[in-house]
Amino acid sequence: MRQATRTAAETDEAAPSDGANVRPEARGDGPVAVKTARAPEDAIGEAGRQPAGTPEATPFPETLDRSLHAAAARFTGGLSPAALAEAFLDWSVHLAFAPGKRWEIARKGMEKVSRFSGYSARCAFEGPNAETCIKPLPQDHRFDGEQWKYWPYNLIQQGFLLNQQWWHNATTDVRGVTRRHEEMAEFFARQILDTFAPSNFFWTNPEILSRTLATGGANLAQGFRNYMEDAERAVTGKRPAGAEAYVVGEDVAITPGKVVYRNELIELIQYAPATDHVKAEPILIVPAWIMKYYILDLSPANSMVRYLVEQGFTVFMISWRNPGPEQRSVGFDDYRAQGVMAALDVVEEIVPDQKIHAAGYCLGGTLLSVAAAAMARDGDDRLASMTLLAAQTDFTEAGELMLFISESQLAFLEDIMWRRGYLDSEHMAGAFQMLRSNDLVWSRLVQDYFMGDRPPMNDLMAWNSDATRMPYRMHSEYLRKLFLNNDLAEGRFDVAGRPIALGDIHVPVFAVGTERDHVAPWRSTYKIHLLTDTDVTYVLTSGGHNAGIVSEPGHKHRSYRMRTRALGDLYADPDAFLANAPSHEGSWWEAWADWLDQRSGEEVSPPGMGRGTGVVADAPGAYVRQD
Repeated sequence: MRQATRTAAETDEAAPSDGANVRPEARGDGPVAVKTARAPEDAIGEAGRQPAGTPEATPFPETLDRSLHAAAARFTGGLSPAALAEAFLDWSVHLAFAPGKRWEIARKGMEKVSRFSGYSARCAFEGPNAETCIKPLPQDHRFDGEQWKYWPYNLIQQGFLLNQQWWHNATTDVRGVTRRHEEMAEFFARQILDTFAPSNFFWTNPEILSRTLATGGANLAQGFRNYMEDAERAVTGKRPAGAEAYVVGEDVAITPGKVVYRNELIELIQYAPATDHVKAEPILIVPAWIMKYYILDLSPANSMVRYLVEQGFTVFMISWRNPGPEQRSVGFDDYRAQGVMAALDVVEEIVPDQKIHAAGYCLGGTLLSVAAAAMARDGDDRLASMTLLAAQTDFTEAGELMLFISESQLAFLEDIMWRRGYLDSEHMAGAFQMLRSNDLVWSRLVQDYFMGDRPPMNDLMAWNSDATRMPYRMHSEYLRKLFLNNDLAEGRFDVAGRPIALGDIHVPVFAVGTERDHVAPWRSTYKIHLLTDTDVTYVLTSGGHNAGIVSEPGHKHRSYRMRTRALGDLYADPDAFLANAPSHEGSWWEAWADWLDQRSGEEVSPPGMGRGTGVVADAPGAYVRQD
């Protein structure tokens, strides 16, 4: 066992805690022998260390440029004007030199005018029963209401959909335009159209007009109150209305447990057993630090942690610190070393002589993959299995999020983070909302402010509003090495000065993708089959990036497909998986628990809480409560 003396960076100065429950070494009263993944002189936050790129260390000309870009970001929503201009010029110049394409889109425009005219004529005779000339896309529910079938709103919505289709024709399949620029042009044309959709305006939305007549305008009065409340909460930094009903440690994140370790980056929670005997092998869960861990420990009814301990597993969870300016120089490898590796060391102390089932969610799964590959390279065989929940390891098909990944955009993003030392939650939320602007922006505004309907808050929505930040250095490295360069999948990702390969991972893998994931598209997560040389069990579950993972037994309308590719089996592409993987009703949690159980040993007595390391505080700890 590698031993090191705890440094000042790992003392209680890192975060507040319940002093009565803190071990002497955690208060900095003396050294403690714990395993760490890096030497003390390399600890995060080393005294006197000058983070690269701080405003104080930046030459004036660069300071001027970065300050201008950061100021411009307030008006561009964090998008690089240069990147947008580059995509527009690429599309428009190639279109200008493509008379055939221009003739084609002109012809399609005339066809759409003809179709619209024919529909208008049919409406004059058949009324709302007239066959439409275009149908919305399957995910577009803006015009589902019965009132959209009546004049003049039927013509308004049909005209809008035809216009939307024409712009798709105009911005795609222009010969010579790079794929990313074409996708950007199509994406932003769609964003502009969605902004001016007839469903967003009072006089062109019959459902709003009908509600207003029926209530005598009470819906608009209530909508105005909703707007003023939201504006006041935004100015004062309060969470959305209703979120106060879900208090961390009281309503959510209440599975009993103890914080058994803390350094300046993580708290490690060990959950109390719920059964008389437990599986010998513990589970370590690595959540993403772009979100707070308790999405996996929400209310008791839908807590993954509670479900696992009730199945007889000993569960450990990493809770990440919410970084501020002082963590600006924390890098991606710090999250591996002081996060995953430090947690593994503590779990090994508490549950000695047993291998560990490791699970990672979203970005935490990507980090776990990096750690597992480095461990395999270095002969560290402490893992029993690896589970990846909506986690990508190859980023070539990372969906529309890739539209925001280019050298120009990343440089602009770095300038936004440069002065503060972190990327705040508003920019991250804005990027994700743009990917589903119909559902996450415009539909919500119509319901809240025009219809006067405030959807009831639930625990998942409250968790989603409990935002986190990303350190400057880590976020830059993450986007450049993984999204921009795809170093992990292509064998260029270095750990401790040497490259790692996911093909070195030989423990069994359980990977979960979700059908409607706009953050980690399931076809992207499916590529784990191509990158590892081991048994891979892949599950495709209904739902999106968050709701598909929080899929407890008994949840209505849940289903999943599952298939295992054993080592040596031929590769089956995603379409073949869809065609051949059997569909199951219910929760994939049960299948995962069975999978883990088959790879676990005999049941034993539960380990002591914090045995060998002591107890720092009661769960959920201090870090999860940081704003």
